[in-house]
Amino acid sequence: MKVFWGLGRVLTLLFWLVVLLNLFVPLVNPLHLLINLAGSLLFFTHLLEMLLFNGSLRGRSHPWRDRLYILIVGIFHLQTIPAPAVPEASHA
Repeated sequence: MKVFWGLGRVLTLLFWLVVLLNLFVPLVNPLHLLINLAGSLLFFTHLLEMLLFNGSLRGRSHPWRDRLYILIVGIFHLQTIPAPAVPEASHA
């Protein structure tokens, strides 16, 4: 499963590279608009993920770095964050 999350991160970074290159050197006419649209939708999706999972980042040692990673790679970073430990119920 780690291979899947790592591959997702690499592909997301490659997509962001294409979006940044498209900002400086636009591709052919209809394609550059679609890339900009897809990039903005992905950015707002990652922003929404960051807002929804903000509570689970508060106990982390570097929450701002985690927020930046979520903005860049989204769910692929969230899957690497370990779940908080749940205390066991006493059966007394």
